[in-house]
Amino acid sequence: MSFLFQKISEQFTAKLPFVSYCKPKSEKIIALFQKNDDLFLLNDSSSGFAFVSFDTSKKYIIPENNSDVFVEVFNDSDYVFSNFKEYQTDEKDKNNFENLVQKALQEINNGTFEKVVLSRNEVIDLDNFQLELVFNRLISNYPTAFKYCFYHPKVGFWMGATPEQLVNIKNNIIKTVALAGTQLNFDFQEIKWNKKEIKEQQTVTDFIVNTLSLISDKVSKSDPYTFQAGSVVHIKTDIEAAIDNQLEISKIVGLLHPTPAVCGYPKEVAKEFILKNEVYDREFYAGYLGEWNKDFLTYSEGTSDLFVNLRCMKLIMDYNSKVTQSQLFIGCGITEDSIPEKEFLETINKSQTLKKIL
Repeated sequence: MSFLFQKISEQFTAKLPFVSYCKPKSEKIIALFQKNDDLFLLNDSSSGFAFVSFDTSKKYIIPENNSDVFVEVFNDSDYVFSNFKEYQTDEKDKNNFENLVQKALQEINNGTFEKVVLSRNEVIDLDNFQLELVFNRLISNYPTAFKYCFYHPKVGFWMGATPEQLVNIKNNIIKTVALAGTQLNFDFQEIKWNKKEIKEQQTVTDFIVNTLSLISDKVSKSDPYTFQAGSVVHIKTDIEAAIDNQLEISKIVGLLHPTPAVCGYPKEVAKEFILKNEVYDREFYAGYLGEWNKDFLTYSEGTSDLFVNLRCMKLIMDYNSKVTQSQLFIGCGITEDSIPEKEFLETINKSQTLKKIL
């Protein structure tokens, strides 16, 4: 066990909050160990690690001024997957999700919204969960994702490897991405995107560009390109905006979150449909998390690096604080061209990321 994970083990045993994370294409693991179990609320003046729910009703931070900060270089050992256990599809879950998609399609046909992102969850029993092994597998196998492990006794225990940046803010430059469309990644096949996937991703791009244009007259974007995230690929567009004045980070984030990539378009009516019809609480899935007002590698002030909480799982513990189950969250974008059976299959494909890790 490395020094960092020894510290994580001690923190967890003492039921004290911590977060460890590794940025995309980085070999360094950063960790914040909070000194007490207080629950700190996020605000514009604080710095630390933010953890925010999808509906933004829960906005927390592990604060820098009440935490010890450690950085450890990841030792890239052989963290290959074990034999992958095939999980049987739950027919009831399949039918429920496909019925939900059909209901959304009816609303799209009625003109209620153009797109809505629907999700479901799966609970998997775990026999011998090993945090260090699972986290190292995340880092080894998903180098382009933001990998994290977050624990707070008053919030919960979460892990994930998200491919999607919400926003990076530094020196009055805002960087973000439009990410949508999903296919399994077969190395021997050329990736071809269909009309539905291209349109879905363009909706996300247009929303972000138009939103940033409200606060900047200097918005630029790349051409869309294929981006690999574990066992799947997406369509991605890089977007950048320059602002003349220092804006409150909460204002910038509030304009963007939730984007059509995790909610839908128009945003408010899509969000209302999700909260009314998904029949389960997303909690922190499709919320956002990351560095708030501080780059903990360079110790630069006023820099924020936030990611959308996708490809994530909530770890469920028994009364002895032993991890016994994992609750996986997976979703997909629904447009007029969606086919319910194919949308359910997309959630199956996305769930492979964390199922293989486990």
